[in-house]
Amino acid sequence: MSFWLKAAGAAGAYLLAVKPSSRRDWMKQFAGHYYAHRGLYDNTAGVPENSCTAFRRAVEHGYGIELDVQLSKDGIPVVFHDDTLPRMAKDKTGGPVHGYVSDYTFSQLREFHLLDTDEKIPSLQEVLDIVHGEVPLIVEMKTHGKDHSCPVCAAADRLLQNYRGLYVVESFNPFAVRWYQKNRPDVIRGQLSDAYTKQAKYRRPSYFASEYLLYNFLVKPDFIAYNSKHAGNLSREITRRLYRVPSVAWTIQSDDELNAMQKRYDLFIFEAFMPKKKEN
Repeated sequence: MSFWLKAAGAAGAYLLAVKPSSRRDWMKQFAGHYYAHRGLYDNTAGVPENSCTAFRRAVEHGYGIELDVQLSKDGIPVVFHDDTLPRMAKDKTGGPVHGYVSDYTFSQLREFHLLDTDEKIPSLQEVLDIVHGEVPLIVEMKTHGKDHSCPVCAAADRLLQNYRGLYVVESFNPFAVRWYQKNRPDVIRGQLSDAYTKQAKYRRPSYFASEYLLYNFLVKPDFIAYNSKHAGNLSREITRRLYRVPSVAWTIQSDDELNAMQKRYDLFIFEAFMPKKKEN
């Protein structure tokens, strides 16, 4: 086989590998918002990330919300970003709480405070009750690579099925996106990704495949959420320009960055500033 035939075959296989879903209509309902990363929070001003107050503030200002869901030891979906607790959670003495979120039952987690506030780690149900369909949600499933069967997806889905507001789901873990593709194909699902291989600890084949969206053929994401600092990733560009799949930018941190990315992404997750509301 000639070099050119091999090259053409490889290019064809690559384009098939990164091919996403063809669903687009869902975007009409989500395009009228910017999305507050972990709620409209300010960790230095008494409004911790992923707190009930941060979510209420986002709703009050008309922003959509991005939030993180993982499981407590007893299987309750809670809203918390890190897999470990010390950065955000403090005990009754004001000291950092050690260990993983999954080391504690929900009632134990509720004994802790978020930073130096009275805020508690909320359950997903609490957050859904607060938002009450007022603004759309981007719900990230945090699996931390522990279980390809994605128990957090199943547990969160039991609550989301009864939620009457707009939401989509996303995950860095292709197996979580695959869970939705197999079990809840009606739910809009997104593949999160980043330039993993720029860091030595992620220089493994599985991370290379995730960085270049090579699992798309398997999980068929309806959108790609990518680190805005790496907008030039070849696969991200191909999925948006060739396949026209919606692209979500995370995490925009200034008006200048937001303006610069307007032509490269379709939805925007922001933090550390308050963008002007989008006009429908």
